[in-house]
Amino acid sequence: MTKAEIVSEIASKTGIDKREVLMVVESLMDTIKTTMTNGEEVFLRGFGSFIIKRRAEKTARNISKNTTMIVPAHNIPAFKPAKEFQQKLK
Repeated sequence: MTKAEIVSEIASKTGIDKREVLMVVESLMDTIKTTMTNGEEVFLRGFGSFIIKRRAEKTARNISKNTTMIVPAHNIPAFKPAKEFQQKLK
């Protein structure tokens, strides 16, 4: 499902104009991105959590050049679904 399809679905269920729904959806995504960029996590009860995972430094290999390089430690965004959400998928 794309963002446009999500906006259309919400607009049809609520009767709110698509432009307003699009602004709300984009605002939600911007808020989540800004919050995570600032090092905080986002918790949506019943849906899931947007968390920051720390990847440790590691040695990687470039097989074509037969060389090794060090990949520095870094953070990556991740999503962990709530238990209720996981149970509905089963």
